[in-house]
Amino acid sequence: MSKKVLIVYAHESPASFNAAAKDAAVAALTAQGCTVEVSDLYAMKFKAAATTEDITGGMKNAEGCYADEIKLAWEEGRLADDIKKEQEKLKEADLVIFQFPMYWASVPAIMKGWMDRVLGSAYAQEKRYSEGIFKVRAPPTCVCSGCVLSLFAHSLLSVQDKKAMLSFTTDCPESVYSDTGINGDINVTLWPLQNGILNYCGFQVFAPQIFWDPATGSPESRSSMLEGWRTRLQNLCGEAPVYFAPLDYFDKEKGFLLKPEVKEKYASRECGLTVGIHMGKPLPANSQTKAGV
Repeated sequence: MSKKVLIVYAHESPASFNAAAKDAAVAALTAQGCTVEVSDLYAMKFKAAATTEDITGGMKNAEGCYADEIKLAWEEGRLADDIKKEQEKLKEADLVIFQFPMYWASVPAIMKGWMDRVLGSAYAQEKRYSEGIFKVRAPPTCVCSGCVLSLFAHSLLSVQDKKAMLSFTTDCPESVYSDTGINGDINVTLWPLQNGILNYCGFQVFAPQIFWDPATGSPESRSSMLEGWRTRLQNLCGEAPVYFAPLDYFDKEKGFLLKPEVKEKYASRECGLTVGIHMGKPLPANSQTKAGV
C-alpha cells in the first residue's frame, strides 16, 4: 500500500545540502509509490510566532489565557488558514520527516513555530506519550461539548500509527557531539525534540538521519551521504522505532513517578531506561540515535 509522506523543510537556500537531502527523499519515496508533499517553510513565509492572530475573529475573552482561547478556536474551527492547511497535511500523512540544519542544538525558529502552532492541538495531558493523539485507536464516539480534545484531535483518533523522524545537518563532526565531546552526547541533545515533542504527541519515532558536517566535506563525501539516505529510505517503514518508556510505567496518582514494580524490574540493569528516565544510572548508549536501544 502506498504511503503518504509529509516533509517539513526549513532552509533558506535551494542550493544547500538540506535542499539536496529533501530532494533525495522526495525522489526516493516517490519512486516507491509514495505520495510526498513538502512544506517549504521559508518559501511559504510560515509565521513562527504563536499569537492571537492565530484565532480567526479574535479572542472571545480579551483578558483570557491564550492557551485556553486557542483550544477553543480549535474546537470551533476558528484557527488561521495557514494552521488549518498544515493540519490537513498532517492528518493525511503516514510519515512526517523534519528536514533542517541544527541551530543552537535544536530546530530553526521557523520549524519550532510550525511545531508550536500545528502540533499544538495534539498537546493534551489526557492523551500523551504512548497514548498520544497519533497512536492507533478505535474511532471516537464522544460528542460531548465538554470534551477535553479539540475537533482536530478527534479527527486524528481513528488514524493508524503515524511515524516521524528528524533528518538534519550539523556544522561539526560527530566527535563534537560524543559523550566526551565539547557539545555533549547527541542523545541528550535529541531527547527534548524526540521525546518532548514527537513521542509526546504519540508518533512512532524513527532514529534520526544525521548528516555530520557536510559543508566541510568533499563532494564525494556529500554524495555518499545522500546515497546512504536514499538507501535507508527504501526500507525506512520497516525499521523499528526508537524506544521510549510507555505511559503505563508511571503512577498517575503519585505524580507520574515510575511504579515500584517497574523500578524493581529494572533494578539490576546497568543503565537507565532512557536518556530522561535514567534512574540515577548511566545513560543507555545511543538510545536516541538507534532503534530499540
